[in-house]
Order: sequence, then structure tokens, then C-alpha cells
Amino acid sequence: MPDQPMHPRDEDALRGLVPRVLTSLVRRGEDFDAAEDALQEALLEALRVWPRQPPRDPRAWLTTVATRRLIDARRGETARHGREETAYVQPRPDATEEGDDTLFLLFCCCHPDLAPASQVALTLRAVGGLTTREIADAFYVPEATMAQRISRAKRTVRGRRLDRPGDLAVVLRVLYLVYAAGHGGRVDLAVEAIRLARQLTLATPEPEARGLLALMLLNHARLPARLDAGGRIVTLDRQDRGRWDTREIAEGVRVLQSALAQQTDTRRPGRYQIEAAIAALHDDATSAAETDWPQILDWYDDLVALTGDPVRQDPTAVLARAVAVGHVLGAAAGLREADRLREVLGERHRWYAVRAYLHELGDDRPAAANAYAEAARRATNVAERDHLIREASRMRNVGNRGGAIPSQIGNGGPVDGGGGLPTL
Repeated sequence: MPDQPMHPRDEDALRGLVPRVLTSLVRRGEDFDAAEDALQEALLEALRVWPRQPPRDPRAWLTTVATRRLIDARRGETARHGREETAYVQPRPDATEEGDDTLFLLFCCCHPDLAPASQVALTLRAVGGLTTREIADAFYVPEATMAQRISRAKRTVRGRRLDRPGDLAVVLRVLYLVYAAGHGGRVDLAVEAIRLARQLTLATPEPEARGLLALMLLNHARLPARLDAGGRIVTLDRQDRGRWDTREIAEGVRVLQSALAQQTDTRRPGRYQIEAAIAALHDDATSAAETDWPQILDWYDDLVALTGDPVRQDPTAVLARAVAVGHVLGAAAGLREADRLREVLGERHRWYAVRAYLHELGDDRPAAANAYAEAARRATNVAERDHLIREASRMRNVGNRGGAIPSQIGNGGPVDGGGGLPTL
């Protein structure tokens, strides 16, 4: 009789064991690449055996099988015999230990010698427990291409010491990039990033880790309202706020408050806490008209102050700030702020989209129509291009004046497209 497939919930539980088992192998001195390969073989064996013979201790079972695979491989390569196989049984971890495992693996996967794309792929494979096919599907690349990327990443870290303290800022940036990759394929990368961020907060009291989790939750809560029935973009000011996930918003606010509570005169909020605070203000408004733009502008002032040369180092934050300036000080003031970025962002569609919105805010319809059309011409994403074309057409026709925030411009997070400025 053929094996019955494992229940999806069991597969989810299996995926959750990956970082803990892999960490135990690497901490014992096993090579990262070899340990990851051995664990993948153990996972395949688990999917075959567990439906008929479920183990009493799944983690110990996986560790034992992976250890045997490593020993077999070592024997085959070195022709050394007589090494006794021992079952490596781990005690069940508490929340702190599980968080430590996640943090350790995240640092391994975010090694500074790896390119950002490789850091993301290796994180999803080793920490997220996703298959190469799932990762390739999520990023719309052939499985062979993703397999090569992951193999190169593992070769890069081969032989490196993986017990050194890592850079938490790099780990947070990688999770930010995973979230920004958005929703697609069999794996929802936004949900996966939130899951990993939750685990990370178990391992470190760093407020920025909580700030990133809060930012993800507050932005993700608006997902149900971002597209209409035809799959077209719905800008923030036109979204049905009754479709927002209020529980996710409440959780995001609680997480953000716990991070901001650690603020002192010498420890100011970091980027992710500030962006989360901006997202929280948008989520708190019962309508677009009730948005607290003065407070949002204050937070943007703090955000651009984080860098010595924000126009060069963080132009997207300055561009988003221009929208807030337009609401607080008038469209002309906002346009002057946007003009400061002409040299840096003048060739990109987001710069034209922001100028179009500000012209619309100032009731200059012809200028708004031209800027929307130029933004559409430069857009590379089909959904964004079609949205901008519709906005240009709307400006050329008499009727509805209501300004449309270019997606979540002014939101501050990696909402629908990443990189600090969502979608448009």
C-alpha cells in the first residue's frame, strides 16, 4: 500500500523544525553546506516515514537521521571506517532557545560575503525551510536558476567561521527584502517574512527587530483592500477601510509601543520603528481626510535625519516626505521638496508619480495628467503602468477631484513594492 501524503499541518510543523535542527548540526562543527544537504535528505525521509510511523520526538529523529547522512557522506569521501554512529538527542527547546537558533541561522545566511539576493534565498531555504522550487516559484525564476544561486551561496560560506557575532542590521534588511518581495507563487513571502520576524523577536531585545515586525503587520493588514475585484490597484485614500485586518493592526500597534518604550535621550527610534509609526498613523485614520499629516511629517523629519545626506543616501524617504509636506504646507512646498530629487530620481516613475499627485493636490489638472502619463511611460510593472494611465485619463476628464496617494506613498514601508516607496 503506498504511503499516505503527510497532512499540510504536519508539513508546516516539519518546516518549523528546520532552523533548530540545522543550528544543532552547525554548532557541532558540521559544514553548513553539508549539514543543510543532510537535513534535506532527512526531511524527505520524514515525509515518507512519518505518516506510517510518527516519531515521539521529531526533532531528535531528524537530527539523528541527518547525522547518519553526514557520517555516511564522510565515510564515502574519506574512506575512514569504524566511526561509531551516535544518536544526537536534543532536549525540547523553550521559546528563548528556539529564538537563539533562528538568530544564529539568520546570521549565517546573512554573511557579509553574500550578495543580497543570495542572502534572501539562503534565508528562505535554511531558516524558512522552503524548497528550492518554492523559492524559485515565489521569485518567478526557473528552479535550476535558484538552485545555482543557493549552491553558490553555500559555497561562499563554506569553511567560514559561523560562530562570530553577526550584524543584526543586515538580518533586518534581509527580512525587509523578503517582505518587500510580496505575494506570489505557492509561497506568500510577506507572510513568511512576518513569521521569521516573530521568531527573531524571541532572540533579541533590540527595538528595531520589533519595529520591523510592527511595520510588516501594519502594512500587511491593508492587503485585502489593495486590489479591486478586477485586480486593479486601489490607492490608500480610496481603500475600503472596513476590509483592513483590525486584529493585525492592533498587534502591530502593541509591538510598536513595546519598541518605542525603550526610547531614551541617547537611544532614539531607528528606521523601522519610524516607518512603523507612520504606517500606524495611516491605519489609525478612519478616512483619508482624517489622516494626521502633521504628525506624519514630524516622523518623516526624524527619518531623513537618520542620514547625513538624505537626498543622496535615502532619496525615497525624502520623496515620501514631499507628499506629507504637500498636505501640511501646500502643494507648491511639496513640489519644491520633490524637485530636490530631480537629479537622483528624475528618471524613475515614482518621482513623476509623486509630482503628479502633488499637482493634483494643488488642482493643476493639466500638469498632473502630464506627470501621470510620464510616470506610466517609465513604469516597468504592468499593474502600476495601467493604474497610472487611468490616473492620467482621470485628470484629463472633468469630474472626481479626490487626490489619489500614489499607492502607499507617505506610508514609509515596503508595502507593495519595497524599497521604502510602495508600488508607485
